[in-house]
Amino acid sequence: MSAVLETARLHLREFTLDDAEALEAVFGDPIVMQYYPSALDRNAVEAWIEKNMGRYQRDGHSLWAMLLKDTGEVIGDCGCILQEVEDRNEIEIGYHVRRDCWRRGYATEAARACMDYAFARLGAARIISMIRPPNLASRRVAEKNGLVCEKIVFWRGYDSCIYAKNKS
Repeated sequence: MSAVLETARLHLREFTLDDAEALEAVFGDPIVMQYYPSALDRNAVEAWIEKNMGRYQRDGHSLWAMLLKDTGEVIGDCGCILQEVEDRNEIEIGYHVRRDCWRRGYATEAARACMDYAFARLGAARIISMIRPPNLASRRVAEKNGLVCEKIVFWRGYDSCIYAKNKS
């Protein structure tokens, strides 16, 4: 499957069910998922992939598989996902990276490409990232990409920072 986006070190492409095992290494890790209700088992990972595949059909975009260019290995996800927050439809830039690949700038690089895609291809006037307050690593990714924490809201059962950036 061809890449939707390409960066210096990464390809982002639509998920297929063949990605379930690689993605389970991300979503099945309780440390990676510490700011979510729980880690996911294989069935939940497959359901998550199917949900995103449905969004590709409905919305034309969603979260994409993040692959290392050098090896083709799936190391996480990143993409543009429609979210309803405070009665507004927003385009959120979301990302997860396998723990052994942390601190290498992959999330920042992928998120920046997705932001550019949202502004240029999706016509977004604004993008957001919803991040739990104690998730300092994800907050740093947002801040490196120029997003600013506007406020904290109670969303889907948790406090979440709304990081936002307007198209410049």
